[in-house]
Amino acid sequence: MQTENTAIAGRRRTLARPFLKFFKDNAAILIGLLVISVLIQFLSAGGNFFEGLFFQKSNIMNVLRQIAVNAMLACGMCIVIILGGIDISVGSVIAFSGVISAGMITNYQLPVWLAVLGGMGVGLLCGMFNGFIISTTPLPPFIVTLAMMQMARGFAYIYTSGAPIRTMYPEFYNLGTAFVLGIPIQVIYAVVIMLFTIFLLNRTKMGRHIYAVGGNREAARFAGINDRRILFFAYSYTGLLAGICGVVLAARMFSGQPTAGDGQEMETIAATVLGGTSMLGGQGTIGGTMIGVLIMGSLSNGMNLLGINSFWQYVVKGVVILFAVYIDVLKKRAKDVKSVIKGVSGGEDTDKKNLAELK
Repeated sequence: MQTENTAIAGRRRTLARPFLKFFKDNAAILIGLLVISVLIQFLSAGGNFFEGLFFQKSNIMNVLRQIAVNAMLACGMCIVIILGGIDISVGSVIAFSGVISAGMITNYQLPVWLAVLGGMGVGLLCGMFNGFIISTTPLPPFIVTLAMMQMARGFAYIYTSGAPIRTMYPEFYNLGTAFVLGIPIQVIYAVVIMLFTIFLLNRTKMGRHIYAVGGNREAARFAGINDRRILFFAYSYTGLLAGICGVVLAARMFSGQPTAGDGQEMETIAATVLGGTSMLGGQGTIGGTMIGVLIMGSLSNGMNLLGINSFWQYVVKGVVILFAVYIDVLKKRAKDVKSVIKGVSGGEDTDKKNLAELK
């Protein structure tokens, strides 16, 4: 009996260990999210905490619905940034995918399922283009995805002649407006994609290779890892997620908008970096990224509740991005110094030289 109780306790500790590690690794940003939420709740009621608007059920659902697209995109962006890259084309790919999907229904009367696949396919092709160029040429990811950002937005305007393409088919717009057990369907999409990406990064060979390439690309290559294949996959996956987001947004807005996704890439990058993903590569988790998404969503919602001018909201988000990247650089520098000091204590002359250079 005692042995059985010991085994049960051991299993409980094993199940609890990932959650404890999650809270330990993300304690700072979890506290930040809590402070922001409580402050907004307090200010939105003029000082009366219990009459605040932020923690109302309807507002919480509204926040979750608003952040769903950012959460889906951030899953792909996290992988790309872990690899030391960046993708600033996702906002334009959202627009391109959305107008193609809406156009297939409205202009050509094609089945909804085919239009959905068409929009997702456009996103995947854009991502594959990015991945192919980045993995086979010396061009930096910023330049490649900047070019795709311009091309995808341009194709969206060309296809629509600058005007939205309306779609009033219930089979389509329900994909972005329906509720399942009181939960917005976009939130369900985001949860499924988040869980799949967590599994991909933590339970598959591909995930291990992503961290290896992001940590040290040359060492990973010498270890036999095909870094080009990893890069191609990462950008293709991010493009596919942008395609899904484009279809969902088109369904939610009852139309394909050539202006959809404008500025979305910056919000996604900010959320990813806020969540602890290093811009220098090799470090990041989906759990932390989702906390970053919640912080950005809570900030946007809170500023709306407080009636802050939308122009000032851009300024606040810009400051948040700058602050997040600055903290990331400081953390990286502290880690480098710590590793060099450790090498010095072991008597390694090379590390002594590195320490002198860091100082």
